[in-house]
Amino acid sequence: MQNIGSISDFELLLKTNDMVLVYFSHNRCSVCKVLLPKVQDLLATDFPKVQMAYCNIEQAPEPAAQNSVFNAPTLLIFVQGKEYMRFSRNVGLIPLAQAIERPYGMLF
Repeated sequence: MQNIGSISDFELLLKTNDMVLVYFSHNRCSVCKVLLPKVQDLLATDFPKVQMAYCNIEQAPEPAAQNSVFNAPTLLIFVQGKEYMRFSRNVGLIPLAQAIERPYGMLF
């Protein structure tokens, strides 16, 4: 999992990968800490070609602001550089997997 520390890191990530999931969070979010390993496991098992990145919104607020991220956790799925789907606050793994499945099947 790649860490995003600036807008240039974020833009480079989108340019170099067909499908990206960006996990926006911060250290004080207890839900985020529980959800993160589950999302990592989901991607590793079912969608290994999706590049995952993590952005701490307290340490790198610019990428979060650029993407209108106001809550933690927020998960953004990008397909070929464009935002495809957004999940915020209450994230279910089944709807997340269903959202990834269609474009994943078309791309890979």
